[in-house]
Amino acid sequence: MSRKPPLELVAPGAVARPSQEEAMAAVRTLIRWAGDDPGREGLADTPDRVVRAYGEFFSGYAEDPVEVLSRTFTEVEGYDELVLLRDIRIESHCEHHMVPIIGKAHVAYLPDHRVVGISKLARVVELYARRLQIQEKLTAQVADAIYTVLKPRGVGVVIEADHACMTTRGVHQPGVTMVTRRLLGCFREDPVRREFLAMVGRPGGTAAGL
Repeated sequence: MSRKPPLELVAPGAVARPSQEEAMAAVRTLIRWAGDDPGREGLADTPDRVVRAYGEFFSGYAEDPVEVLSRTFTEVEGYDELVLLRDIRIESHCEHHMVPIIGKAHVAYLPDHRVVGISKLARVVELYARRLQIQEKLTAQVADAIYTVLKPRGVGVVIEADHACMTTRGVHQPGVTMVTRRLLGCFREDPVRREFLAMVGRPGGTAAGL
């Protein structure tokens, strides 16, 4: 079965990053635009806090998924069943409004002679989540990275998340969850497809299912 090329294994092209002071000045501008005084006591240190918070929120641009997944193990004693990590917490930010995307990811693969430490699966999810994102792209990036680097028989990724750009602005629809998936290799075929979707609580896998 042919392998699709990775959607994006590296961060977007290098950009000229502003200095910390330039970033803080931009935050002060936004505070003034919102209608408040960035110099008042309660806001005086906010630009510094925001810039440091952004350093955490978007730390994924500095990480390499290939490096994260490169250390694998071949002593698996003939294990040839699904490896699934469920309910990986996702904290990301919408690239359209820069507001939170909060949810969980379910990641599985069917090994072909080698496995990776399970913490590395969670790290790959976090790495891509800590960039400006849309959920569809995040789902594809995680699946493609695992499929390309580990070269397993197949990969499945399902992400369920709430988007603040929909719940706190615009249509104001709280409680709405977006579900996306990407299935590669043998995960596109039954019975592996059905087994995976059942294990993550999404039975079926037909058009009427997930």
